[in-house]
Amino acid sequence: MDLRDQLWFLNEATTQIGASLDTVDIAESLAGAMVPRLADFASVHLLDALFVDGAPAPPAPRATAASPLRRVAVAHDESPAFWRDVVPEGAVHQMYPAGPGYEAMATGEPVGLDRVDDIHAVAMCRTHHTGDLRPLLADRAYLAVPLLVRGRVLGCVTLTRRPNRPAFDDVDVLTVCQLAAQGALGIDNARLYRAQRAATAELQRDVLPATPPTVAGVELAHRYLPGNPSVEVGGDWYDTIALPGSRTAIVIGDVMGHGARSAAKMGHLRTAVQTLAALDLPPDQILRQLDNLAQRLGDDHLATCLYAVYDPIARCCVLANAGHLPPLLVRRDGRIERVEVPTGAPIGVGGVAFDTVEITIRDGDTLLLYTDGLVEERGQDLEERIRALGERLRALDAPSLSPDALCDAVVATVERDTYEDDIAVLAARLGGIPAQNVAHWLLAAQPVTVTRARRLVEQTLAAWGLSALGEVAQLLATELITNAIRYATRPIELRLLRTSTLLCEVRDDDHYLPILREAGGLDENGRGLFLVSRLARRWGVSRTTHGKVVWFELDLGAAAGQDGRPPREGRAALQRPPVQSPPS
Repeated sequence: MDLRDQLWFLNEATTQIGASLDTVDIAESLAGAMVPRLADFASVHLLDALFVDGAPAPPAPRATAASPLRRVAVAHDESPAFWRDVVPEGAVHQMYPAGPGYEAMATGEPVGLDRVDDIHAVAMCRTHHTGDLRPLLADRAYLAVPLLVRGRVLGCVTLTRRPNRPAFDDVDVLTVCQLAAQGALGIDNARLYRAQRAATAELQRDVLPATPPTVAGVELAHRYLPGNPSVEVGGDWYDTIALPGSRTAIVIGDVMGHGARSAAKMGHLRTAVQTLAALDLPPDQILRQLDNLAQRLGDDHLATCLYAVYDPIARCCVLANAGHLPPLLVRRDGRIERVEVPTGAPIGVGGVAFDTVEITIRDGDTLLLYTDGLVEERGQDLEERIRALGERLRALDAPSLSPDALCDAVVATVERDTYEDDIAVLAARLGGIPAQNVAHWLLAAQPVTVTRARRLVEQTLAAWGLSALGEVAQLLATELITNAIRYATRPIELRLLRTSTLLCEVRDDDHYLPILREAGGLDENGRGLFLVSRLARRWGVSRTTHGKVVWFELDLGAAAGQDGRPPREGRAALQRPPVQSPPS
């Protein structure tokens, strides 16, 4: 083999070995490069721990020598199944402590035998449990080369030659070491790549909602496609957040950049949006506060964002925009309208005002929000692409599709080979809550209001056919109103909504948020929220622009027992009269 031929072989082999980021593919390429040019038989052994997600980095030489190994790839010039039962791929084993493979991993140096005599063959078979290995060793030249990378051992590659071939010389050893080094680098890169994919996949699960929440008057669906499918996560995000009054915040955003760093920034902004939404601020103020936060986090926290709040009772949607693309409104009658939202500057630019726009919603309309990856294409006019999306929706007969089917149909129009950016799509079918399912009162902040509120709740539930919920609902509403009377300076709002659950809200002008605690046996106060937490399906409290709202939900079917009475755990509580302290 002359020098030119040797260099050509090394170039071809290293190119083939480095062409994959899959551990098994790399090992198979490494073994295949050895046979038949350098050996008649080659086997690649890797630390079994390399195949365990979350395992620590491989240790230094010697500490690795006794570790369990997995035979990942085998190559030979026999018939395909000749050695399959003796040296099966995937088998886990250990190297014989006095053998060349063990010594190579312990020292980090290649170890060879000109000929394996019977004594060595028998000894090397002592840790082998899958057939008779001696025919593969006896009277053959043997070479073991460690797979070393960054000072750590990943395993080893072992080679044998038949008796009619010469032993491995210095050039052979140097060539095998060169290929082993390339293979070890590829295997370690594959390990790091797999760990990064696992981390980004976990990050994606943490920062993006897995399933759409169930909210009154809204049917939701969403889809996400990463710009780089191998990374699986990016800077696009979407969210739906339940607000007081059965309203829903619908959010979509796009952090500039790609990959895990953009996903981390997106996580910051998404968490901030959820925190700000809990304050029930208007959409433009949400974006204002988000912009201020992004500037404090750093100059690289730039993002577009669209924040919309849908009120199913008023049947309207208020939107504010920070540099995001306009949503499309699929009307129930088939018309596709582009929502003309204020342009706004991206989050993080600073010093720019955000405005709102209000649109009227008809029951059955669908709001489609998306990121620029869905419509942006190099060399194409963005406005034309948005119009083309509207035409596709019209051709799909979008009103006849469920939000899930609509998202699938929209995403299906994107060619995976052509898009470069992340894609997020959110479809919200807006249904509204009928007026006959809503009851609303303004009540004076006076002790006598407690009795009146109980009567109003009782009468309303009777009219709705929910008398079985009467005792529990009256008790919990009374507790909330009693707390509101203590601190309110203006009339208290009481609202009941009948959807898939019974929702009761009490709103007052005091910004102090009540704290849940368990009252002692002699305490005269403090049992209100404890009762609410024990008897309600869900409950919560939120700040509003002018005070706060405390609410609870009851299941329409399960809140009462078989006999129409409250559940067992609540009957004892109902026997205690609620504390009705006068306002201070």
